[in-house]
Amino acid sequence: MKNSSSRRGAVLFVLLLTLCMIFTSCGSELTSSVSGAAGKSSSGTQTEQSSDSGGSTQTQSAGNSSFSISDIPAYSGDPYVAIADNVPDFSSADLTAQSYEHYSDLDSLGRCGVCTASVGQDLMPTEKRGSIGMVKPTGWHTVKYDFVDGKYLYNRCHLIGYQLTAENANEKNLITGTRYLNVDGMLPFENMVADYVKETGNHVLYRVTPVFTGSNLVADGVHMEAESVEDSGSGVMFNVFCYNVQPGVTIDYATGESHLSGDSADNSGTTSAAGTAASSQSGAGSKSAQSAVQEYVINTNTMKFHHPDCSAVSRMNNSNKQTVTESRDQLISEGYEPCGLCKP
Repeated sequence: MKNSSSRRGAVLFVLLLTLCMIFTSCGSELTSSVSGAAGKSSSGTQTEQSSDSGGSTQTQSAGNSSFSISDIPAYSGDPYVAIADNVPDFSSADLTAQSYEHYSDLDSLGRCGVCTASVGQDLMPTEKRGSIGMVKPTGWHTVKYDFVDGKYLYNRCHLIGYQLTAENANEKNLITGTRYLNVDGMLPFENMVADYVKETGNHVLYRVTPVFTGSNLVADGVHMEAESVEDSGSGVMFNVFCYNVQPGVTIDYATGESHLSGDSADNSGTTSAAGTAASSQSGAGSKSAQSAVQEYVINTNTMKFHHPDCSAVSRMNNSNKQTVTESRDQLISEGYEPCGLCKP
């Protein structure tokens, strides 16, 4: 009887031990499975967040600038002003010798956003620019003033110039800009980048950000940044804000409506007597300067002519550089264009 009880006790002990081992194993397996699943989920989430964060950092860095319109002084007669000591807000990771271009989607009001490109010769146009008249940027009005160059107050301004990336009638790259913004503000910097890329074969990281106040349909101006990549900015580097203004005209940036400054909503384009006189005097002086013979430096590759002390001259390949003594009119008749930077 005693032996039988001992055997039963031994059997019960073995059964209990077996059950404990089974439950312990299951518990361990279950813990391992949950831990593994949680680890995978966490890892996946981290990877996804890391990817998003990386994309966000790239977008923030190469797509948006740390810039506020409150940092900009009011327009005081110059078409643009330097920002942050003229040093662009790019990170080293943004600078790439691979050509690319990116244009932000239009916002809910149809306004353009940041446009960025690593400009290389392979992005530049190989044919003449086509029509862009079918694009109507926000705030667009067709209005003329006699004293404005070309008469029309507004141009369809390419944020990234056609000469840089061959983007033409792209609504994500066109804003309503004054003639003054287009020619006096933006064009000199576009020309600087284009000349450098053509002359060196290098790349320039180039970013243009239209700056709107509130829900205005017309931008206050554009923030332009550029840095040459292969030479770490020694060829091209700037960080400027170009004002979307037109001297002599008052603009309602909420709608794009305009009128002569000091006049009540008159869009007739008739200038004041003082304005006409000033325009005539300016034209006479300009005509005299155009016919005067002087020394210029021409680039036979880009077909641009420069003042000898222009910063673009030092970047020219010697094989393309020539010093000539001619009049401005003569050079233009030979097919050369004035440099947008030194404006000879």
